[in-house]
Amino acid sequence: MGFDLLKGKRGIVFGALNDMSIAWKVAERAVEEGAQITLSNTPVACRMGEVVELGKKLNAEIIPADATNVADLENVFAKSMEVLGGKIDFVLHSIGMSLNVRKKRVYHDLDYNYLTKTLDISAISFHKMLQVGFKMDAISEWGSVLALSYVAAQRTFYGYNDMADAKALLESIGRSFGYIYGRERKVRVNTISQSPTVTTAGSGVKGIDGLIDFSERMSPLGNADALDCANYCITMFSDLTKKVTMQNLFHDGGFSNVGMSLRAMTQYNKSFDENDIKDMY
Repeated sequence: MGFDLLKGKRGIVFGALNDMSIAWKVAERAVEEGAQITLSNTPVACRMGEVVELGKKLNAEIIPADATNVADLENVFAKSMEVLGGKIDFVLHSIGMSLNVRKKRVYHDLDYNYLTKTLDISAISFHKMLQVGFKMDAISEWGSVLALSYVAAQRTFYGYNDMADAKALLESIGRSFGYIYGRERKVRVNTISQSPTVTTAGSGVKGIDGLIDFSERMSPLGNADALDCANYCITMFSDLTKKVTMQNLFHDGGFSNVGMSLRAMTQYNKSFDENDIKDMY
C-alpha cells in the first residue's frame, strides 16, 4: 500500500539487476508511491538480466549506461528528463563491484589494476553521476541523491576486501559534493549504510553468510532486508527529509552502535563450552 510520498516526482534508479537487488525493490516502491522513473544498468545487464521485466512491470524506460563513462551518464540524465518530462527529483546509486573479490585476491595481495576499477565503479562513478547532474542542472531543487554503503567503510570486516576502501571513498564523496550541491542548488546528497544483505553482488564477499548471521545476532532489531532499505530510501527521496544532507545514515537494526549483544555473547560462550566438551575426550 502506498502513501503517495513521491507523487508527481521523477527519478532514476541505477543498479537494479534482479529481484534480489536493493535497487529493484527501490524502483518498485518508488512507483508504488507515485513516482515515474527510468532504470539504468550496464549494457550487458540490460541485455542479459531481468531488468527488461522490471521495466515492463513499472512502465519505466531502460537506459543502458556504463556508470564510469561520463558520456553515458550524460545520456541517462538527458534521456530521463526527456522521457519523464522535466528535471529529476531523486537518484539512487546502487553500484558496486570488486574484481579483487571476484578473483579471490586477498587484501594484502591486491591487483592494483583491479583496485583502480573497484574504486571507479563503486565510488568514483558516484562523483561522476553527481558532477554530470550538477553541470547539466538536471536535478530539481530539494532533489535527493542516495548511494548505498556499508559499515566496513569505517570498521574492519573480514573478507570485505577493497570494497571497504571504495565505500569509504563513496561516503566522502557524499559529504564533499553534498556541501556544494546543497549550497548551490538545494539538492541533498546522502549515503545509507545498510545491513549486510543477500544480493547478487554481495554473495561474492567471502564469508557473507557468517557475516549476516553475526550482524543478526548483534543487532537489537535484527538485520534490515532489501525491502526495509527500499522503504528507507523512499523516505529520503520524499519531502519529509528535505533538510537531511551530507549524512551517512546507518540502516542496520542498531548494529553500528553495539559493542556486544546478548545473543552474540551467548553464542561466543557456547563455542567455549563445546570446545571444553571436546577436550574431555
